Amino acid sequence: MIRVEILGMKKSIIWFLTIIMALTFAGLLYIQIMYMKNMVRMRDDQFAEGVKRSLYSVSNLLEQEEARYYLENDVESIESSALPAYPGAGSNLGGVRYSVTTTEGLSSDFTFTGEITALSPMLSAEAKKQRYNSMQEQVRNQYVYQRGLLNEVILSIISQSGNRDIEARADSSTVSMFLTMELANNGITLPFEFAVVNRMGVPVYKTSGYNTENSDSGNTFVQALFPNDTKNAMNYIKVYFPDKNDYIFSSVKFMFPSFLFTFILLIVFLYTIIVAFKQKKLTEMKNDFINNMTHEFKTPISTISLAAQMLNDSSVRKSPKMLEHISTVINDETKRLRFQVEKVLQMSMFDRQKATLRLQDVNANEVIASIVHTFKIKVEKYGGTIATELYAENAIVNVDEMHFTNVIFNLLDNAVKYRREDVPLKLEVATKDIADKKLEIIIKDNGIGIKKEDLKKIFEKFYRVSTGNRHDVKGFGLGLAYVHKMVHELHGDIRVESEINVGTKFIIILPLTQN
Repeated sequence: MIRVEILGMKKSIIWFLTIIMALTFAGLLYIQIMYMKNMVRMRDDQFAEGVKRSLYSVSNLLEQEEARYYLENDVESIESSALPAYPGAGSNLGGVRYSVTTTEGLSSDFTFTGEITALSPMLSAEAKKQRYNSMQEQVRNQYVYQRGLLNEVILSIISQSGNRDIEARADSSTVSMFLTMELANNGITLPFEFAVVNRMGVPVYKTSGYNTENSDSGNTFVQALFPNDTKNAMNYIKVYFPDKNDYIFSSVKFMFPSFLFTFILLIVFLYTIIVAFKQKKLTEMKNDFINNMTHEFKTPISTISLAAQMLNDSSVRKSPKMLEHISTVINDETKRLRFQVEKVLQMSMFDRQKATLRLQDVNANEVIASIVHTFKIKVEKYGGTIATELYAENAIVNVDEMHFTNVIFNLLDNAVKYRREDVPLKLEVATKDIADKKLEIIIKDNGIGIKKEDLKKIFEKFYRVSTGNRHDVKGFGLGLAYVHKMVHELHGDIRVESEINVGTKFIIILPLTQN
């Protein structure tokens, strides 16, 4: 039912449906591609942000480690330089008084308090005031000491950090540990390679798998190790992720089945459209065939009908000569009608199943000579000539003689049908031996020729060259289809060479009999 509806559609409707479906598939593919691109971009942005946060955290951790290093070393140095000034009067005085001179010349007196004794209520107001002032002095001195200590550390960091080698400030194992930890904190567990480079881009040290050729690729990220260093002393860390692309595109793997199914649907759709157009074309060719067949059958049927009417008409005088003439006409037209019906039945047989052939060894030269002798009368009727060059020394082929005869006859009949009206018909039939124990049969004419675009279609059923639904050239478009089918059934091959207004040459190649 669906097939009938498709074949009944106009070409414009089929084209309209094709365009609609094509636009639908194009839109679907566009949406899928854009969705995938957006997902990849989002995944890439998320990955880049995670790496940047990780590298920034690594930089902070390294700065904290360096500050801790200076605190531990400078505090120990400062405290070891502190000298006691004089002993206190006891625990109630708040402790021991020190005088400290830092390496930068900063001097401060302070009271280090081990224990603060509560004020006795028996003390006089003057004594309490004195004790209160002493406690204030104690806190002030402790603050001054701590501030001086921090100033000392900061001055040391500023003055000495730029002079230390980067390997000492950030060794490879520490950087690797911090990187692994911070990347994991941001959900990134991909393997990585890294290098620490100076401001000129020259690596100070790097991991074994780091390749400088990939340092400028999209899979490499850069961060200043100590951002507060001077520009001339700046060092950078470069981190390269070899598997970044696989990681990014892993998020869209689930889209591939969708693309596959869409592609399969597209192939099925295209195949359906191609079949629809072929069926539409086949329907038109069949309609053309029916029209031509009707014309081919109409003439002999009309002739036979007219002859029968003459025989039945009592008013017509029937002499023996007239009866003989009417009988001959009926016989000829019946043969003509039977021949046309037989051609249609032959093609119907080949459509259903493989032909049952009566194969036998025959001499191709003898069969062709007999056909040419019979066909010569028809050629001469149109003022033409037919010549033979049967030069094949071994022309024994294993064929069905009836079908082989029909093949040669159809090719000769086509040459007569498609002759040029203004040029005398000239036919040549030749045979010759070729390599691989094969026989070549050539049938050449000087007819109207065949266009290049038609050469690939002339062996299709119902196809008629340059005739369409015209009836000036008789036939059903089955002759060459039958020839092509029959030659291949005989394990042979056929090809055609043609040029407009020059002529056509059919070349048949058949295997010779082995014995």
